[in-house]
Amino acid sequence: MPNRAERRAQAKQNRRGVPQQYDQTRGRGRSGMLDEYQLQEKSRRLQDGTDGPWKPTGDSVVENENLLTTNPDYTNPKMFKAPHSMRQWFRVASWALIALSAIAFLVVMWLPSHPMWLIATVSIVFAVGVLSLFFTAGNPKHNPNLDQNGTAV
Repeated sequence: MPNRAERRAQAKQNRRGVPQQYDQTRGRGRSGMLDEYQLQEKSRRLQDGTDGPWKPTGDSVVENENLLTTNPDYTNPKMFKAPHSMRQWFRVASWALIALSAIAFLVVMWLPSHPMWLIATVSIVFAVGVLSLFFTAGNPKHNPNLDQNGTAV
């Protein structure tokens, strides 16, 4: 029966690293063990029909870019069409509300007396116009003002 010091040393060793019941190497190197990652890679290469070690190829990668360019063509008549759906008509109305409320802000700003109900009304109209844009926004893929990274141009 091992003494107390040996039991403590064994417990300390078991707390560190892989527990003994799972340690297949038993303190030796991993030379005789199977590498699961390599087996999976070998299986994948066999399925692809490219068995053997990977070797780099000299082919150039050609990427077909199907995104919008950074310099959109504003002369394209397909980009600027009249609103043809209810969503687009609501979007036009939203922008009209925003423009009208901006003009109303300028008018209210130059009035000698600022009635509170007028300021509140203009603010509410502006907020409704801005919030309605979130509901009437279209698909961002078809936005001609975005580049391939989604940045406004």
